[in-house]
Amino acid sequence: MERAQQGPRARYREQTRAEIKNLALRQLAEGGGGALALTRIAKEMGLSGPALYRYFASRDDLLSALIRDAYDDAAAAMARAAARSARGSRGGRARLHDLAAAYRAWAIAEPHRYLLIQGDPVPGYVAPADTLERARAVLGPFLPLFAAGKPGPAVAGTVEEMAAWLAADETVGAWVARYAPDAVGPDAEADEAGAAGTAVAAEPVGEADEAEAVGETRSGGVDRAAASALAGAVLAWTQLHGSVSLEVAGQFAGMAHRGGTLLGAHMELLAGAFGLE
Repeated sequence: MERAQQGPRARYREQTRAEIKNLALRQLAEGGGGALALTRIAKEMGLSGPALYRYFASRDDLLSALIRDAYDDAAAAMARAAARSARGSRGGRARLHDLAAAYRAWAIAEPHRYLLIQGDPVPGYVAPADTLERARAVLGPFLPLFAAGKPGPAVAGTVEEMAAWLAADETVGAWVARYAPDAVGPDAEADEAGAAGTAVAAEPVGEADEAEAVGETRSGGVDRAAASALAGAVLAWTQLHGSVSLEVAGQFAGMAHRGGTLLGAHMELLAGAFGLE
């Protein structure tokens, strides 16, 4: 509807920007972020350099548009996978494997775009601040899985550090609340004050073995479910990033294992560490 209401000039501008981005993606596929050159794109399109700058002010402006698009597409793929996985009676462990498989599938299908957002930084480029929220949207579906977990001793230190992060940064609490509201909202088991992770007085609750594993139910005013959610999502990201990045970069060539098998083993160990069923 919005597109239909655009005038001819606006539609032409949108089409030209899309063509520029498609050519830029081809350059990325051929040589990575360092190969991106606006002059080459202008030449292929039959435009002058100054004409191209009417659509993107600089190389960094074009890079930022490509990075935003990549994060948004990856986040959409993860959201679709989460919705499919949530149907029926699949437990947290199975859903973790579903999300990891979806992350890997997107990366393999879009290797140059994946490496743009997860590979080596482009020299001299600084990503805009809004890409942080987009990156968090990719990982958001993992948060509710780990909020329901029972983290054990192996991840106790990480859970404690995530609790400190939640207490110190309201934006992190808001991120957890958006995807795992039961972990930090007013209906949470420990009656968390506010969806942004507002601190309240600690109330030690829970079985002795759970307290021994990760400390009391609330630590520094942060609900343990929220800290568990954040710790699990961060640990999932590090495992995904390591395994998938190596596979996308071709580092597994000549080895006998399949990338999916290796990633599945990582997720199974992580599920065990958080007691996912």
